[in-house]
Amino acid sequence: MKQSRQAWLERVLPLSILSLALVAVPVMIFSPAGLSRLEQLKAERERADEEISRLSQEIRELRAEVRAVRTEPEAIERVARDELGLVRKTEVVFHFDE
Repeated sequence: MKQSRQAWLERVLPLSILSLALVAVPVMIFSPAGLSRLEQLKAERERADEEISRLSQEIRELRAEVRAVRTEPEAIERVARDELGLVRKTEVVFHFDE
């Protein structure tokens, strides 16, 4: 009796697992969380990778600007003029309203 039950399990168990997979796999693929969700996640990852590349480039540029401000007097003057609006004592400033 024990052998016949074991033989029955050895035949039925793989077939039941296979039949379950034949039903479950298409349901999982075509469900809202299936392939369409996978494509959305891939697109989102691509956008995130592009944003990371853009921000990495911006960080490199800012680091180069910091190095220049620390070492080059011309860079310090440029920052003072462009970002702080400072002028030399000998310069005349004209302000035009639109």
